[in-house]
Amino acid sequence: MPKAYVFTRYGGPETEALVDLERPRPGPGQVLVAVRAAGVNPVDGKQRTGFRRPGESGGRAFPVVLGNEASGVVAQTGADVTGFAAGDEVFGSAVAGGYAAYVLSAADVTAHKPAELSFADAATLPAAAATAYDGVHRLGLPAGATLLVTGAGGGVGVAVVQIARALGVRVVGVASAGKKELLESLGAVHVPAGAGWTDAVRAAAPEGVDGVYDLVGGEVLHEAAGLVRDRSRLVTAGAPAGEVERLGGARVARARDAAVLRAVADLVVRGDLDPHVTRRFPLERAGEALREVESGHAVGKVVLEIGAGA
Repeated sequence: MPKAYVFTRYGGPETEALVDLERPRPGPGQVLVAVRAAGVNPVDGKQRTGFRRPGESGGRAFPVVLGNEASGVVAQTGADVTGFAAGDEVFGSAVAGGYAAYVLSAADVTAHKPAELSFADAATLPAAAATAYDGVHRLGLPAGATLLVTGAGGGVGVAVVQIARALGVRVVGVASAGKKELLESLGAVHVPAGAGWTDAVRAAAPEGVDGVYDLVGGEVLHEAAGLVRDRSRLVTAGAPAGEVERLGGARVARARDAAVLRAVADLVVRGDLDPHVTRRFPLERAGEALREVESGHAVGKVVLEIGAGA
């Protein structure tokens, strides 16, 4: 039977297990994908503890497959699906977890994978890169403007930096000292996280910042709000909507459609976006991969290689 990496109840890593699951059947509007690679993100571990994305409701039936994004080859299509056929190389958001040999994906949030794009790179795009893309375009900063990115060294942050730089936006990125070399290689001004970071931002951008993309939340978000000239150009993917709205900003509104997936894939193909896949693990070591991401010390993206040709 096909393998999947799941959590069996809410809690910590002790709830995780590699199990055999029946191959899913695609329903109307769905495609069944034989997975080649799956992205690993901090939110995967949060969901294991009971975290829900904004708008999610209803109970979960255990075991729950971990993960949110995957790439692979269409194995079967459900009723009312057009534009996809068995054998197509695709990537998208998994309906019910991506750490598995087979996943279901809604056809309207699935995109064809360009031949120039590897399965591993494609698997990193539906969550982190698409979130980055939606937020940068929500801000709408013109070329020459200055964008402050908090938590710039993570998967979303690295994508935000590159997408903004491709639009001609100057980027000041707040991240740990260990992420300095990476951020500077992407064209960002690095500011070390920790005490005094706001003073360092003011020194790096003496005329102020035109927009903030926050990926941390909490006190960092509140401090960042004090640095932006126009609070309507403050967005977060690291804090609840109510918290940022009280500051005059907004939570990143995800488009969650195939058009965004195609757009970020085109950025990779053009060389404007490098997913920076730095670690690859087999499905059997999914727990180890998730621990690395949860630690906050991973540089670049971590993926699971599940099928041949990832």
